[in-house]
Amino acid sequence: MTEFLNCPIPFHTGFSAQEKIVMAHGGGGRTMQKLIQELFAKEFTNEFLSNEHDSAQLPMPSGRIAFTTDSYVVNPLFFPGGDIGRLAVFGTVNDLAMSGARPQYLSAGFILEEGFSIESLIKVVRSMKIAADLSGVKIVTGDTKVVEKGKGDGVYINTAGVGVIEHSLKIEPSSVCVGDRVLISGDLGRHGIAIMAARSGLQFETTIRSDCAPLSPMVLALVEAGVQIHCLRDLTRGGLVSALNEISQKARVEIKIRESAVSVLAEVRGTCEMLGLDVLSVANEGRLVAFVPESDVERALQVMKRFEVGEQSCEIGAVESGGRSRVLIEGLIGVTRVLDMPSGEQLPRIC
Repeated sequence: MTEFLNCPIPFHTGFSAQEKIVMAHGGGGRTMQKLIQELFAKEFTNEFLSNEHDSAQLPMPSGRIAFTTDSYVVNPLFFPGGDIGRLAVFGTVNDLAMSGARPQYLSAGFILEEGFSIESLIKVVRSMKIAADLSGVKIVTGDTKVVEKGKGDGVYINTAGVGVIEHSLKIEPSSVCVGDRVLISGDLGRHGIAIMAARSGLQFETTIRSDCAPLSPMVLALVEAGVQIHCLRDLTRGGLVSALNEISQKARVEIKIRESAVSVLAEVRGTCEMLGLDVLSVANEGRLVAFVPESDVERALQVMKRFEVGEQSCEIGAVESGGRSRVLIEGLIGVTRVLDMPSGEQLPRIC
Protein backbone atom coordinates (compact mmCIF):
# COMPACT_ATOMS: atom_id res chain seq x y z
CA MET A 1 0.00 0.00 0.00
CA THR A 2 1.01 3.59 -0.54
CA GLU A 3 0.63 4.17 3.18
CA PHE A 4 2.52 7.45 3.17
CA LEU A 5 -0.78 8.85 1.86
CA ASN A 6 -3.23 6.41 3.31
CA CYS A 7 -4.72 8.68 5.98
CA PRO A 8 -6.07 11.94 4.50
CA ILE A 9 -6.37 14.71 7.12
CA PRO A 10 -6.35 18.51 7.01
CA PHE A 11 -2.84 19.86 6.42
CA HIS A 12 -1.13 21.18 9.57
CA THR A 13 2.08 23.07 10.11
CA GLY A 14 4.59 22.02 12.72
CA PHE A 15 4.48 19.46 15.52
CA SER A 16 3.51 20.19 19.10
CA ALA A 17 5.87 19.55 21.99
CA GLN A 18 3.96 16.36 22.72
CA GLU A 19 4.57 15.19 19.16
CA LYS A 20 8.34 15.66 19.18
CA ILE A 21 8.85 11.93 19.50
CA VAL A 22 7.30 9.39 17.21
CA MET A 23 4.27 7.66 18.74
CA ALA A 24 5.22 8.60 22.29
CA HIS A 25 3.86 6.11 24.83
CA GLY A 26 2.44 4.08 21.95
CA GLY A 27 -0.20 6.75 21.28
CA GLY A 28 -1.74 8.17 18.47
CA GLY A 29 -2.98 7.52 15.04
CA ARG A 30 -3.41 11.26 14.61
CA THR A 31 0.29 11.91 15.26
CA MET A 32 1.20 9.33 12.63
CA GLN A 33 -1.30 10.81 10.19
CA LYS A 34 0.24 14.22 10.64
CA LEU A 35 3.70 12.69 10.19
CA ILE A 36 2.66 11.07 6.92
CA GLN A 37 1.11 14.25 5.53
CA GLU A 38 3.58 16.84 6.76
CA LEU A 39 6.83 14.95 6.31
CA PHE A 40 6.75 11.97 3.94
CA ALA A 41 4.12 13.28 1.52
CA LYS A 42 5.56 16.79 1.55
CA GLU A 43 9.19 15.80 0.99
CA PHE A 44 8.65 12.97 -1.49
CA THR A 45 5.82 14.55 -3.47
CA ASN A 46 5.56 13.54 -7.14
CA GLU A 47 2.81 12.70 -9.62
CA PHE A 48 2.84 9.01 -8.70
CA LEU A 49 2.84 9.34 -4.92
CA SER A 50 0.15 12.04 -4.94
CA ASN A 51 -2.40 9.68 -6.54
CA GLU A 52 -3.07 8.35 -3.00
CA HIS A 53 -3.68 4.81 -4.19
CA ASP A 54 -2.71 1.44 -2.72
CA SER A 55 0.03 1.01 -5.32
CA ALA A 56 1.97 3.29 -7.63
CA GLN A 57 1.11 2.93 -11.32
CA LEU A 58 4.30 3.55 -13.25
CA PRO A 59 5.07 3.98 -16.94
CA MET A 60 7.93 1.74 -18.05
CA PRO A 61 9.71 1.54 -21.41
CA SER A 62 9.75 -1.77 -23.23
CA GLY A 63 12.72 -4.05 -22.74
CA ARG A 64 14.55 -5.27 -19.66
CA ILE A 65 14.25 -3.84 -16.18
CA ALA A 66 16.43 -4.27 -13.11
CA PHE A 67 14.80 -4.72 -9.71
CA THR A 68 16.50 -4.83 -6.31
CA THR A 69 15.82 -4.36 -2.61
CA ASP A 70 17.94 -3.78 0.47
CA SER A 71 17.49 -2.92 4.15
CA TYR A 72 19.55 -0.42 6.14
CA VAL A 73 20.32 -0.76 9.84
CA VAL A 74 23.50 1.33 10.11
CA ASN A 75 24.72 2.37 13.56
CA PRO A 76 25.10 5.29 14.17
CA LEU A 77 22.34 6.79 12.05
CA PHE A 78 24.41 9.91 11.29
CA PHE A 79 28.10 9.76 10.41
CA PRO A 80 30.69 11.91 8.61
CA GLY A 81 29.77 11.97 4.94
CA GLY A 82 26.25 10.62 5.26
CA ASP A 83 23.37 9.15 7.24
CA ILE A 84 20.94 6.25 7.03
CA GLY A 85 18.67 8.14 4.61
CA ARG A 86 21.41 8.96 2.14
CA LEU A 87 22.67 5.39 2.43
CA ALA A 88 19.23 3.89 1.80
CA VAL A 89 18.86 5.75 -1.50
CA PHE A 90 22.41 5.51 -2.81
CA GLY A 91 22.80 1.87 -1.78
CA THR A 92 19.78 0.75 -3.80
CA VAL A 93 20.55 3.07 -6.72
CA ASN A 94 24.08 1.63 -6.85
CA ASP A 95 22.75 -1.93 -6.89
CA LEU A 96 20.67 -1.04 -9.97
CA ALA A 97 23.68 0.62 -11.56
CA MET A 98 25.69 -2.60 -11.34
CA SER A 99 23.47 -3.95 -14.13
CA GLY A 100 24.06 -0.81 -16.14
CA ALA A 101 20.44 0.17 -15.42
CA ARG A 102 19.12 3.72 -15.33
CA PRO A 103 17.43 4.04 -11.89
CA GLN A 104 13.80 5.15 -12.11
CA TYR A 105 11.72 4.49 -9.01
CA LEU A 106 12.19 3.62 -5.35
CA SER A 107 9.94 2.47 -2.55
CA ALA A 108 10.75 3.32 1.06
CA GLY A 109 9.65 1.44 4.16
CA PHE A 110 10.35 2.91 7.61
CA ILE A 111 10.43 0.86 10.82
CA LEU A 112 10.30 3.53 13.55
CA GLU A 113 11.06 2.88 17.19
CA GLU A 114 8.69 4.41 19.71
CA GLY A 115 10.39 7.50 21.08
CA PHE A 116 12.49 8.28 17.99
CA SER A 117 12.70 12.06 17.64
CA ILE A 118 10.81 13.92 14.94
CA GLU A 119 13.84 16.17 14.44
CA SER A 120 16.04 13.18 13.57
CA LEU A 121 13.38 11.70 11.29
CA ILE A 122 13.04 15.00 9.42
CA LYS A 123 16.81 15.04 8.84
CA VAL A 124 16.73 11.48 7.51
CA VAL A 125 13.78 12.08 5.19
CA ARG A 126 15.19 15.32 3.80
CA SER A 127 18.51 13.59 3.22
CA MET A 128 16.68 10.89 1.26
CA LYS A 129 14.95 13.52 -0.86
CA ILE A 130 18.27 15.20 -1.72
CA ALA A 131 19.86 11.82 -2.49
CA ALA A 132 16.95 10.81 -4.72
CA ASP A 133 17.19 14.08 -6.66
CA LEU A 134 20.94 13.59 -7.13
CA SER A 135 20.32 10.06 -8.37
CA GLY A 136 17.49 10.95 -10.74
CA VAL A 137 14.94 8.69 -9.04
CA LYS A 138 11.49 9.23 -7.56
CA ILE A 139 10.25 7.70 -4.31
CA VAL A 140 6.81 6.58 -5.43
CA THR A 141 5.44 4.38 -2.67
CA GLY A 142 6.18 3.56 0.94
CA ASP A 143 5.11 2.37 4.34
CA THR A 144 5.61 3.26 8.00
CA LYS A 145 5.44 0.98 11.01
CA VAL A 146 6.17 1.64 14.69
CA VAL A 147 7.69 -0.91 17.08
CA GLU A 148 8.00 -0.78 20.86
CA LYS A 149 10.79 1.18 22.49
CA GLY A 150 13.98 -0.86 22.62
CA LYS A 151 13.01 -2.98 19.61
CA GLY A 152 14.05 -0.79 16.66
CA ASP A 153 17.26 1.14 17.38
CA GLY A 154 15.70 4.41 16.22
CA VAL A 155 14.86 3.68 12.60
CA TYR A 156 15.41 0.97 10.03
CA ILE A 157 14.77 1.64 6.35
CA ASN A 158 14.03 -0.71 3.47
CA THR A 159 14.22 0.52 -0.10
CA ALA A 160 13.40 -1.33 -3.31
CA GLY A 161 14.33 0.05 -6.70
CA VAL A 162 13.43 -0.37 -10.36
CA GLY A 163 15.68 0.65 -13.23
CA VAL A 164 15.59 0.44 -17.01
CA ILE A 165 18.28 -1.45 -18.94
CA GLU A 166 18.76 0.49 -22.16
CA HIS A 167 21.63 -1.53 -23.65
CA SER A 168 22.32 -5.04 -24.90
CA LEU A 169 25.33 -5.71 -22.67
CA LYS A 170 25.26 -8.70 -20.35
CA ILE A 171 26.85 -7.13 -17.27
CA GLU A 172 27.25 -9.99 -14.83
CA PRO A 173 29.96 -12.29 -13.40
CA SER A 174 29.42 -14.98 -16.04
CA SER A 175 30.55 -12.50 -18.72
CA VAL A 176 34.04 -12.14 -17.21
CA CYS A 177 36.71 -13.79 -19.35
CA VAL A 178 40.47 -14.34 -19.46
CA GLY A 179 42.32 -11.16 -20.39
CA ASP A 180 39.81 -8.78 -18.80
CA ARG A 181 41.33 -5.93 -16.83
CA VAL A 182 40.20 -5.07 -13.31
CA LEU A 183 39.46 -1.40 -12.59
CA ILE A 184 38.46 0.28 -9.33
CA SER A 185 36.90 3.72 -9.07
CA GLY A 186 38.80 5.19 -6.11
CA ASP A 187 40.37 4.78 -2.69
CA LEU A 188 39.04 2.06 -0.42
CA GLY A 189 37.87 1.60 3.16
CA ARG A 190 36.58 5.05 4.02
CA HIS A 191 32.95 4.15 4.71
CA GLY A 192 33.67 1.34 7.14
CA ILE A 193 36.27 3.34 9.06
CA ALA A 194 34.06 6.45 9.15
CA ILE A 195 31.29 4.36 10.71
CA MET A 196 33.65 2.75 13.23
CA ALA A 197 35.13 6.12 14.19
CA ALA A 198 31.69 7.64 14.74
CA ARG A 199 30.51 4.60 16.67
CA SER A 200 33.56 4.34 18.92
CA GLY A 201 34.45 8.01 19.29
CA LEU A 202 37.83 7.62 17.59
CA GLN A 203 39.60 10.92 16.92
CA PHE A 204 41.80 11.64 13.91
CA GLU A 205 43.72 14.72 12.85
CA THR A 206 41.49 14.79 9.77
CA THR A 207 37.91 13.54 9.87
CA ILE A 208 37.47 10.41 7.78
CA ARG A 209 34.31 10.84 5.71
CA SER A 210 32.28 8.06 4.15
CA ASP A 211 32.48 7.73 0.37
CA CYS A 212 28.68 7.33 0.23
CA ALA A 213 27.67 8.49 -3.28
CA PRO A 214 25.62 7.48 -6.35
CA LEU A 215 27.50 5.49 -8.99
CA SER A 216 24.80 5.41 -11.68
CA PRO A 217 25.83 8.60 -13.56
CA MET A 218 29.35 7.23 -14.03
CA VAL A 219 28.12 3.78 -15.07
CA LEU A 220 25.64 5.21 -17.57
CA ALA A 221 28.43 7.33 -19.05
CA LEU A 222 30.52 4.18 -19.53
CA VAL A 223 27.65 2.50 -21.34
CA GLU A 224 27.00 5.57 -23.50
CA ALA A 225 30.73 5.74 -24.39
CA GLY A 226 30.52 2.23 -25.80
CA VAL A 227 32.76 0.58 -23.20
CA GLN A 228 32.24 -3.19 -23.35
CA ILE A 229 31.60 -3.71 -19.65
CA HIS A 230 31.68 -7.37 -18.69
CA CYS A 231 30.95 -7.04 -14.98
CA LEU A 232 30.41 -4.41 -12.28
CA ARG A 233 30.18 -4.81 -8.51
CA ASP A 234 29.84 -2.16 -5.82
CA LEU A 235 32.25 -2.72 -2.97
CA THR A 236 29.97 -2.78 0.06
CA ARG A 237 30.07 -5.43 2.78
CA GLY A 238 33.28 -7.42 2.51
CA GLY A 239 34.86 -4.76 0.34
CA LEU A 240 37.06 -5.55 -2.64
CA VAL A 241 38.00 -9.01 -1.34
CA SER A 242 34.40 -10.27 -1.23
CA ALA A 243 33.53 -8.77 -4.61
CA LEU A 244 36.50 -10.33 -6.39
CA ASN A 245 36.00 -13.73 -4.79
CA GLU A 246 32.30 -13.81 -5.63
CA ILE A 247 33.02 -12.90 -9.26
CA SER A 248 35.89 -15.39 -9.49
CA GLN A 249 33.72 -18.23 -8.19
CA LYS A 250 30.85 -17.50 -10.55
CA ALA A 251 33.03 -16.96 -13.64
CA ARG A 252 35.47 -19.78 -12.72
CA VAL A 253 38.51 -17.62 -13.38
CA GLU A 254 41.73 -16.70 -11.59
CA ILE A 255 42.06 -12.98 -10.86
CA LYS A 256 45.33 -11.34 -9.89
CA ILE A 257 45.64 -7.80 -8.52
CA ARG A 258 48.52 -5.61 -7.34
CA GLU A 259 48.31 -4.23 -3.82
CA SER A 260 50.53 -1.29 -4.83
CA ALA A 261 47.86 -0.13 -7.31
CA VAL A 262 45.10 0.12 -4.69
CA SER A 263 44.67 3.59 -3.20
CA VAL A 264 43.98 3.90 0.53
CA LEU A 265 44.03 7.06 2.63
CA ALA A 266 46.88 7.05 5.15
CA GLU A 267 44.44 7.56 8.05
CA VAL A 268 42.33 4.63 6.88
CA ARG A 269 45.33 2.35 6.41
CA GLY A 270 46.75 3.32 9.80
CA THR A 271 43.45 2.69 11.57
CA CYS A 272 43.10 -0.72 9.92
CA GLU A 273 46.63 -1.69 10.93
CA MET A 274 46.01 -0.52 14.50
CA LEU A 275 42.76 -2.52 14.78
CA GLY A 276 43.93 -5.57 12.84
CA LEU A 277 41.51 -5.05 9.96
CA ASP A 278 42.16 -5.93 6.33
CA VAL A 279 41.50 -2.67 4.49
CA LEU A 280 40.62 -4.57 1.31
CA SER A 281 37.73 -6.20 3.19
CA VAL A 282 36.38 -2.98 4.71
CA ALA A 283 33.09 -1.72 3.29
CA ASN A 284 32.66 1.15 0.85
CA GLU A 285 29.46 2.87 -0.29
CA GLY A 286 30.61 4.80 -3.35
CA ARG A 287 33.16 2.55 -5.03
CA LEU A 288 32.95 -0.15 -7.69
CA VAL A 289 35.10 -2.71 -9.44
CA ALA A 290 34.74 -3.08 -13.20
CA PHE A 291 35.88 -5.83 -15.57
CA VAL A 292 36.51 -4.62 -19.13
CA PRO A 293 38.51 -5.91 -22.12
CA GLU A 294 42.12 -4.71 -22.32
CA SER A 295 41.28 -2.68 -25.43
CA ASP A 296 38.71 -0.62 -23.48
CA VAL A 297 40.79 0.20 -20.40
CA GLU A 298 42.01 3.62 -21.49
CA ARG A 299 38.58 4.74 -22.68
CA ALA A 300 36.90 3.45 -19.51
CA LEU A 301 39.34 5.27 -17.22
CA GLN A 302 38.93 8.50 -19.17
CA VAL A 303 35.18 8.34 -18.65
CA MET A 304 35.36 7.38 -14.97
CA LYS A 305 37.80 10.16 -14.11
CA ARG A 306 35.33 12.77 -15.34
CA PHE A 307 33.23 12.08 -12.23
CA GLU A 308 34.05 13.03 -8.65
CA VAL A 309 33.41 9.44 -7.54
CA GLY A 310 35.87 8.19 -10.15
CA GLU A 311 38.67 10.76 -10.03
CA GLN A 312 41.09 8.16 -8.65
CA SER A 313 40.05 5.33 -10.97
CA CYS A 314 42.84 2.98 -11.97
CA GLU A 315 43.67 -0.49 -13.22
CA ILE A 316 44.68 -2.88 -10.44
CA GLY A 317 44.95 -6.27 -12.12
CA ALA A 318 43.66 -8.76 -14.65
CA VAL A 319 41.90 -12.06 -15.18
CA GLU A 320 44.86 -14.42 -15.58
CA SER A 321 43.36 -17.78 -16.47
CA GLY A 322 40.19 -19.84 -16.56
CA GLY A 323 39.03 -23.07 -14.98
CA ARG A 324 40.19 -22.27 -11.45
CA SER A 325 38.36 -19.95 -9.08
CA ARG A 326 40.73 -17.97 -6.91
CA VAL A 327 41.99 -14.44 -6.29
CA LEU A 328 45.69 -13.64 -5.98
CA ILE A 329 47.33 -10.45 -4.75
CA GLU A 330 50.88 -9.35 -5.35
CA GLY A 331 51.95 -7.69 -2.09
CA LEU A 332 53.94 -4.50 -1.60
CA ILE A 333 57.20 -6.46 -1.36
CA GLY A 334 56.47 -8.61 -4.40
CA VAL A 335 55.20 -11.75 -2.66
CA THR A 336 52.02 -13.22 -4.18
CA ARG A 337 49.43 -14.82 -1.95
CA VAL A 338 45.84 -16.08 -2.17
CA LEU A 339 43.23 -13.52 -1.19
CA ASP A 340 40.54 -15.60 0.50
CA MET A 341 36.93 -14.64 1.11
CA PRO A 342 36.58 -13.02 4.58
CA SER A 343 35.48 -15.56 7.16
CA GLY A 344 33.07 -13.10 8.80
CA GLU A 345 31.94 -9.50 8.78
CA GLN A 346 34.72 -7.30 10.19
CA LEU A 347 32.47 -4.34 11.01
CA PRO A 348 28.78 -5.10 11.61
CA ARG A 349 25.97 -2.57 11.10
CA ILE A 350 27.83 -0.50 8.50
CA CYS A 351 24.85 -0.20 6.13
